[in-house]
Amino acid sequence: MLSMPALSVKSLHYAYGKGALRKPVLIDINLDIHAGEIVILTGPSGSGKTTLLSLMGGLRSVQEGSLKVLGQELCGASKQKMVGVRSRIGYIFQAHNLLDCLTAQQNVRMSLRLHREISPAERTQRSLAMLEAVGLGQRTDYYPDSLSGGQKQRVAIARALVSQPKLVLADEPTAALDSKSGRDVVEILQRLAKEQGCTILLVTHDNRILDIADRIIHMEDGQLVQNEQADSSVSPPYIDSQDPIPSISPFSELSA
Repeated sequence: MLSMPALSVKSLHYAYGKGALRKPVLIDINLDIHAGEIVILTGPSGSGKTTLLSLMGGLRSVQEGSLKVLGQELCGASKQKMVGVRSRIGYIFQAHNLLDCLTAQQNVRMSLRLHREISPAERTQRSLAMLEAVGLGQRTDYYPDSLSGGQKQRVAIARALVSQPKLVLADEPTAALDSKSGRDVVEILQRLAKEQGCTILLVTHDNRILDIADRIIHMEDGQLVQNEQADSSVSPPYIDSQDPIPSISPFSELSA
């Protein structure tokens, strides 16, 4: 029997503007995503994908319908409740959004500042372990301008996952990367999601990475028009990496 959905959307509507300028961008969205699932959301630009993702991440307020994230109803939620939900979500964006004045380790460690129950020493330990997990154990003291695009996005993944979130929302994480770097990034996400038992919803236009998904959802004109299991029998050719990603669990010896 399936557990409570990590994400549950019922009759969700959303619009920009008011009155004569009101423009619906999400129309009657209904969707359940369960714990541990990797779901890819596809669709043309302007179809509402990023708006839906931002609502799920608590970055916009729900206008109409029901949106439950990790068991918490976001429609009508207080600011305090929204902050609490956000602290349990990992965010990965198309741009890495790293702070240039901080090292890779410091950028990852910043993500733990909301978690006051974690001691400073453990924050450092977790951030170093997470960078090791994404293959950057030798680059923890590098600044962003000394890292490649793929390495920067790996740091962004480490930052998103270091707090052990139950949900990761990724918006076009491979868009600015070449095919090999993009492949490395999504394989890291896939592996760590399975190891940590977190749910991933990933928005992408990149058809080369669809095989990592358990389910693929297609969106057009603000509506979900297709929802199907991914075909795992089709996968891209293997590319030997010169910067191998070690298969380790970064939190196996750390307290929650």
